[in-house]
Amino acid sequence: MSANYPHPVSSWLDPDTGALIPHDALMSELAQNRVVLLGETHDQYDIHRWQLYVTAALHAHNSNIVVGFEMFPRSAQPILDEWTAGDLSEEEFLEKVDWKKVWGFPPELYLPIFRFCREFGVRMIALNCYRALVTRVGKEGWDAIAEEDRDGLTPAKPAPQAYRDYLFSLVTGPDNIFLTQSEEAEARKDRFTRAQQTWDRAFACNIAATQTGDNPPLVIGIIGRGHLEFGHGTPYQLDDLGIDKVSVLLPSNRETGEREQHPGIARACFRLPPVGENRPVEREET
Repeated sequence: MSANYPHPVSSWLDPDTGALIPHDALMSELAQNRVVLLGETHDQYDIHRWQLYVTAALHAHNSNIVVGFEMFPRSAQPILDEWTAGDLSEEEFLEKVDWKKVWGFPPELYLPIFRFCREFGVRMIALNCYRALVTRVGKEGWDAIAEEDRDGLTPAKPAPQAYRDYLFSLVTGPDNIFLTQSEEAEARKDRFTRAQQTWDRAFACNIAATQTGDNPPLVIGIIGRGHLEFGHGTPYQLDDLGIDKVSVLLPSNRETGEREQHPGIARACFRLPPVGENRPVEREET
């Protein structure tokens, strides 16, 4: 059950204690982490603006960072390197990375973060696997995938019941089969969980791959919040891979911010203005 803590707009809340956290103190703390994961709702402009501001603040405290992105499969890494090296225009970058196919949300949502990375020499990391792998693992299971087709991933640590319950709670509607008790419902739950965990593990494996050598970078992950909340998903898989000092930050732009007041949901939650005050995505004239 959520608490009822005062959480003013433009402030950070510790959902475990209800305390407000000064921005600079929180950024200073998190700059010492190995991983900071910034949850998002993919189609909301103000959330991406918040991600950019937090990335810039962490960079000010620790310049040894990389930024990882859920939307890019590992095969796109050479293109991300070309972009941050300044070798591609924005149009060339979006075309080469096949943006419409790999993600599909308006690129204007993410371009400010991409530009920041290029302008400040911050490496961008592809965190995803190829999409067909997720579908296959969901349908067939991990053991059915040949090693050469696993895209460098290791098998996900099995999901605890709390994560399964959380995942099924995200699927709503009167025809939600997950609310029924049947053999088919259980089979679909298993397929759904395996698919979700393939994404969770991909993000974790590709983050963990950066944590080698004498001075590994702080990884800032741009990832959908459903993969991050309550320590489930990617944080759970990172722990299985031996990656500690991982924190999740979440934005809240709901009228009350009630969801973000559940203990354990994240290290801290930032209160954005209500959705009605959000500025729409600006599209450039072509």
